[in-house]
Amino acid sequence: MAEAEAEDLDALLDDLDFLPGHFHLQLQLNFEPRAPAPLRARARARALRLQLDGLRQEVQRAAAGQRLALRHLMGTFAFHLEELDEARERFLEVAAEDPGNLNAWANLAHVYGRLGQEDEEETCAGRLPSLMGLAAEPQASGDPRLRAARCLAEQGYAHGFDVGCASPEERARVLAAGIALYDKALSYGQQIPMEEKRGWYFTMATLFIRLDGIFLELDSEEQKRLPAFNRTLALLRQVLKSSDPHHRALAWCYLGILLERKDTFSTTPMGVHDCGYSGTDPLDCFGKAIEIAKDQPAILNRLAKIFHFLGKQDMAIGTCNMALDVLRDPELNWQAYYTRAKIYIRVYLHHLERAKLGLGGMPDRNHLACAKADLEEVVKVCPGLQTYLDMGQLYYYMGVDAVQELLAVDESALDQALVFLAKAGESELGATLPELQLLRGKCLRIKGEEANAAACFKRAVELDDAGSGHAEGFGCLLEALLAQWSQAQLSDSELGRQVDAWLRCAQGKYPAAGLCQELQHVWRGHTDEVLGLARALVAQGRLALVRLLFETMERDIEGTGARRGCRAFSI
Repeated sequence: MAEAEAEDLDALLDDLDFLPGHFHLQLQLNFEPRAPAPLRARARARALRLQLDGLRQEVQRAAAGQRLALRHLMGTFAFHLEELDEARERFLEVAAEDPGNLNAWANLAHVYGRLGQEDEEETCAGRLPSLMGLAAEPQASGDPRLRAARCLAEQGYAHGFDVGCASPEERARVLAAGIALYDKALSYGQQIPMEEKRGWYFTMATLFIRLDGIFLELDSEEQKRLPAFNRTLALLRQVLKSSDPHHRALAWCYLGILLERKDTFSTTPMGVHDCGYSGTDPLDCFGKAIEIAKDQPAILNRLAKIFHFLGKQDMAIGTCNMALDVLRDPELNWQAYYTRAKIYIRVYLHHLERAKLGLGGMPDRNHLACAKADLEEVVKVCPGLQTYLDMGQLYYYMGVDAVQELLAVDESALDQALVFLAKAGESELGATLPELQLLRGKCLRIKGEEANAAACFKRAVELDDAGSGHAEGFGCLLEALLAQWSQAQLSDSELGRQVDAWLRCAQGKYPAAGLCQELQHVWRGHTDEVLGLARALVAQGRLALVRLLFETMERDIEGTGARRGCRAFSI
């Protein structure tokens, strides 16, 4: 009897056009990562934790139509972090708010199955046939097609939050799959209220814009980009009719982004003319977005983050200032202070990079003072890992010179940086961040504690993900080891042993080009020490680094190596 029921269920599933739930979706989140086993769990948990923490903040600001989709995501991330009680609570919240939600019952069945609670699993799974209109005598009221449409839309939404994609091509595949789910949702949801559909159009446009950004990154052919570009314009035209000011404001902002990108085509895409945007200035679009949001701090804050991402820092700071004019209380509007602080730090780092390349004057340290004032407001009301990291980074740059980051100009600022980084490292997630260890090492190196700095740089390399494009930890480690050797704190044999061992570790983590770039930086700044290191390695028969050094020098002489002017970074 049980075998017959199982066969009936399999046949039923084969005939379905879609399956409810999030755990079967073709997301990298649902697959075991391909990184080497020792790194897999740590890197995966770090990415999941960061995403989950972000979603907890996002759900507080989200529109009503998106909150259920966000709770599904929170439950899914919690499940993969083995936090099964939280996952169950998130899905139960969705089921309580929307008893006909297909994804809620499918996800709950999955969680109860993992918990070994078979009766609850069977009860949740048993609700689905009636809700989907598959039972012989459906007991659920309402149109099953509308429930199916909302189920698919929630699944499509999840594709914008995937983690673990190893390449731009993989990210593009995930985004395209999300868009396809929304298309299927629209085919089921002919009777979905128009305002709800406009919310779907908005998310689809967001996915399309991100997809187009990947196509630009990959230098894809125009004909590959053009259909999606034109469709995004048509979607945004519909979103502009929305009664939701959040969607309208961001739609104008997105339209400005697309109109700026139209110049990346050899001729203006036809969608620009079809939608009536011929001659429309992108700045006018950004201005309309700000005008709609002028008395709504939450929307202004979102616009400011987008302008910051686009590199429009003056516009971003102006938008933050507008949000603070409306609501200055840091407890209620800490996001505006936080975004403005991040912008000031980014502007300072940009000018620092140019100064190191000889392309500009000294960066204005007043930017750091402004960022400090804003972050101090944030840390009072919203202390946490990210805030502590940002305070640590800020105090580091306040404590070092603004030319080569080699001299301490404010010892107390460096001490404050280390205090905040220690607070950040107290959290489970903070202890896994290579960026934190890298910054700690840089602070300690400036203070002259080369051995402690080297220990931090080693930890940064250990924590870095395989395939990481940020090999700076290895370069800093080489510099720290050379400094110890030049101060007679390491013998030739010990230096050779450590350099050889950490080079092998780095070669398993970083692309060859990144390693060469780091070696180029080190040998330019420490030529005599590097030559002494090479002699010591040759004498010991350790030739791996010597060969890599020759390759790097060859590239530098030929002018083919990428020149890196500085190591300024933003966490």
